[in-house]
Amino acid sequence: MKRVLCFSRFIVMLTILFTLASCSEKDKSSNVPDENQVEEQIVYSFEHPETKQKYKVVHAYKLYTSLIDQLEKNPEAAGEVYQNNIINNVYSTCFKDGEHLHMVDSLLNWTPENPDSITKVLNEIDEEKTNAVIKEALFKSSDYLPSENETAVCVFPSHPGDANTMVAAGAGKITVFYNEFYTEDMIRAGIAHEYHHSIWTEKHLKMGMSFSVLDTLIFEGKAVMFEKLVYPDITFSHVDPMFNKTFWAKIEGDLDTYDLNRSLEILMGGQALPRHYGYSEGYKMIESYLKLHPATTPEEWTALNAERIFQEGQYLKNYQ
Repeated sequence: MKRVLCFSRFIVMLTILFTLASCSEKDKSSNVPDENQVEEQIVYSFEHPETKQKYKVVHAYKLYTSLIDQLEKNPEAAGEVYQNNIINNVYSTCFKDGEHLHMVDSLLNWTPENPDSITKVLNEIDEEKTNAVIKEALFKSSDYLPSENETAVCVFPSHPGDANTMVAAGAGKITVFYNEFYTEDMIRAGIAHEYHHSIWTEKHLKMGMSFSVLDTLIFEGKAVMFEKLVYPDITFSHVDPMFNKTFWAKIEGDLDTYDLNRSLEILMGGQALPRHYGYSEGYKMIESYLKLHPATTPEEWTALNAERIFQEGQYLKNYQ
């Protein structure tokens, strides 16, 4: 009888130990962010009331709390926290299979630093207003250029030293680098600009396609034209209406080259060129084409290749 009682007690003790172990494992796993739970907390999903086109706003900045804590307590481990708690939780929606991932390379490979500057940006973001402004911009943009695919807009805080404002990491993947100087109008026009890049990438980018300097100018020029079409009363991308022969002479010989660095120099300015010179020049190329072909729809001119726009827009006449 004593043996039976001892054995029974042994079984009960084992059961308790297994139960405690199981609870312990559950507690540990509960500390690991569940992707579905994270999405519920940071994603705002909606659709166009007429076309049913789908959209998401991903508030990635909400995941930065653990990173800021880590930067204050143990900066050496902040990089791992950044990758595990932030990037990994939004990667599939915001970046996976993005055709222009080089545009977010600094974001994906950022070395976390300076929690104060990040906290300052986080305090500036009003989630409800941000949702409303992005939603409006997406609806207005997709009225001109609809898509059957979902568009995700992922909102990150601007990191220290990052010059980006918004980029399209690929088709249906727009990244917003929210900074303390953002206004609602900047968000509106910026979303329209990047939405055009997104649609162009979805519908017209071909495998292995390379970009000449002219291709790059037209690519950005189309986005500036679209931004101003959607929001004609907002000045986001600056355009110089003058045709400066001195500046043009510095880039004309490079139009047919396939040098990414030169393309970026011309776009952003530098080497004796005004700031954002390439965006302005690209816009004026589209404008010249549309003056001669005013019936061309946004879908039609978006699809045209750079050489055709340049030649049929008779752009060189502006410098003769």
